[in-house]
Amino acid sequence: MSNPWIAIGALAVVGLAIPVSMMVVSSILRPSVPEQGKRATYESGEVPTGSSRQIRFNIQYYMVALLFVIFDIETVLIFPWTVIYRDAVTEVDMTTVLVPMVVFIGVLVVGLAWAWRNGAVRWVRSPRATKGADTYE
Repeated sequence: MSNPWIAIGALAVVGLAIPVSMMVVSSILRPSVPEQGKRATYESGEVPTGSSRQIRFNIQYYMVALLFVIFDIETVLIFPWTVIYRDAVTEVDMTTVLVPMVVFIGVLVVGLAWAWRNGAVRWVRSPRATKGADTYE
């Protein structure tokens, strides 16, 4: 009689041994070419200006991405429900099928209204971009 934990332990050992051994072999076989360009802040050919601490990213990019992910997941969850809706209504009454989805969509509408009210979906320019653009507005 064998213990199932032996197989799990062996799988864990193999799962750790393969990546570690690949890193060790690659560190032994790779050529070592130290040069100043590899130690620079940017390796894409751009000459760095100032410290990387001075760069400020607009939070709007992240807010739009998060809202997209949330509403993309909403679509993924609503689609299967719409596919089985007609069959589900014939099996049980309509309120049992419809109420959970209405509550789900209601929560998402409240979240969208909150995000809209707080300006998460409004695209805002950075202060540097609006310094010289006052004449256009």
